[in-house]
Amino acid sequence: MSDAAQQTTASGNESLGKKPFKRSRSHFADRVTADGRDGWPVEAGRYRLVVSRACPWASRALISRRLLGLEGALSLAVTDPIQDDRSWRFTLDLDGRDPVLGIRYLSEAYDARETGYPGGVSVPALVDVPSGKLVTNDYQQLTLDLATQWSALHRPGAPDLYPEPLREEIDAVMEGIYRDVNNGVYRAGFASSQGEYEDACRDVFRRLEETSRRLADRRYLVGDTITEADIRLFTTLVRFDAVYHGHFKCNLWKLTEDPVLWAYARDLYQTPGFGDTVDFDHIKRHYYQVHTGINPTAIVPLGPDLAGWLTPHHRHKLGGSPFGSGTAPGPVPEREEVPPEGRP
Repeated sequence: MSDAAQQTTASGNESLGKKPFKRSRSHFADRVTADGRDGWPVEAGRYRLVVSRACPWASRALISRRLLGLEGALSLAVTDPIQDDRSWRFTLDLDGRDPVLGIRYLSEAYDARETGYPGGVSVPALVDVPSGKLVTNDYQQLTLDLATQWSALHRPGAPDLYPEPLREEIDAVMEGIYRDVNNGVYRAGFASSQGEYEDACRDVFRRLEETSRRLADRRYLVGDTITEADIRLFTTLVRFDAVYHGHFKCNLWKLTEDPVLWAYARDLYQTPGFGDTVDFDHIKRHYYQVHTGINPTAIVPLGPDLAGWLTPHHRHKLGGSPFGSGTAPGPVPEREEVPPEGRP
């Protein structure tokens, strides 16, 4: 494995080295829309969502897809959490090939779209099944489009994850969380100097403390129901004690030491569509075994104890309802269930 592959983080869309950590913009930013304005119309069965359960950016798409009931319209491919020098691979599937796309590596879909593309191979990725070409790896826009452009294919009772009257507030909340928390843990973990690390780490905990105060008397970040903002915060919180606290040195305190954030995270984890997409085994093995520049021994720690994720949270006393006037998603399709080793 090359040094570049060893240092690839969970989305593969990062620029590392001696310079300060910088997350690169998604190179393929086409959108799948109801009107097909970019040449990619919403169409049941046409696209395949490729994810790693280790990746927080891909986890957003996993959760959105479940909450919106898009399992029957948008098929799912799950990569091995351990990458090699060609990045994300389908070694979890029979014969090491994705059964729908027929490829061994996600990079093959990137190559079909742009031969010799020099950038990273990142997830989540939306692939056009008929052509085998990558459509988009724009993780920021993808889930917003699932919530708004794919509405004709949503299940009955699907929640509105990006309600129009609240979008300005949702966007503002998400911007701070992305900068200081979602991306902040990476800035700390891949810092190349003491000062860079300390600045990033302080940003992480400053924003977490502000968010804890915000959630002290409200169940969700914006409004009375789950929105895109909650999904984006959750995917970092659920990884915090397992990898970011130790592996990325974000260790001023653990998630379990903040009563508000810990209860909030448990509330979401126990909500259908959230915890049933989380694979702690994939998360831990990816971070500790792929990031050999940070963890050269590739030893995966035994802890933390996951049993706490299933303990009562009492957040319902704050009011609100996860799905508003809608309903919870149905059972996880059998082929998409997280194996026992990945669950509490």
